[in-house]
Amino acid sequence: MINVLIIEDDPMVAKFNGIYLESIPGFTLAGIAETAEAGWTFYQSNKVDLILLDVHMGKKTGLELLRDFRKADDPVDVIIISAANDKQSVQTALRYGAVDYLIKPFTFERFQEALLQYEQKHQVMKDTEHVSQEAIDTFLLRSEKSQATVLDLPKGLTVRTFTTIVRQMMKRPKGAFSAADLAKETGISRVSVRKYLNHLVETDMLTVDIVYQETGRPLNRFIVKPEKIDILEALIRE
Repeated sequence: MINVLIIEDDPMVAKFNGIYLESIPGFTLAGIAETAEAGWTFYQSNKVDLILLDVHMGKKTGLELLRDFRKADDPVDVIIISAANDKQSVQTALRYGAVDYLIKPFTFERFQEALLQYEQKHQVMKDTEHVSQEAIDTFLLRSEKSQATVLDLPKGLTVRTFTTIVRQMMKRPKGAFSAADLAKETGISRVSVRKYLNHLVETDMLTVDIVYQETGRPLNRFIVKPEKIDILEALIRE
């Protein structure tokens, strides 16, 4: 489980970011701090793997806090979540090793993509003493270009979420499944899952059957085409 500290001076924003965070499997909210100083104090006495950090907060900014971590030679991972979209703030955050930068307001999918990408990096660094070039390329280059070219993902769909959904599809026993099944197993909203499944139907990777229930409300049941299994497995290996 990845322990996350949110440092954000707007209580409502912090609350919703916490809700977003805990809807994604593999992540847990370690705590919330409203100032950079309070965040530093919390971090010193609690296990924290990742910090979601605002920039503009009271006396000390999030970027100043990030700088303090690096001066202390502390490798804690940080994702900046801020309305600060000026070039200097972005460059400073990246210079001090922020693993991602989300500009408010952002979509849940972009938030989720940032965390899933971080999770992959975290797992690679945790499980291996020596890191391969392939592993580095996975979380630095992201391989998004090659994957997006194969299926030509339409606007609004991300490669990271697509990969998560396809990976879960391939783990399932053979047979039909619904968007609700995958939503429950991945933590991704059913509406979002349905968009990706519909895209896979349109690209001839899945077939879909409509089942009419006793309530009269139709249920779409999806099946992976056997002849397309190799293609899908190749995509999630990239």
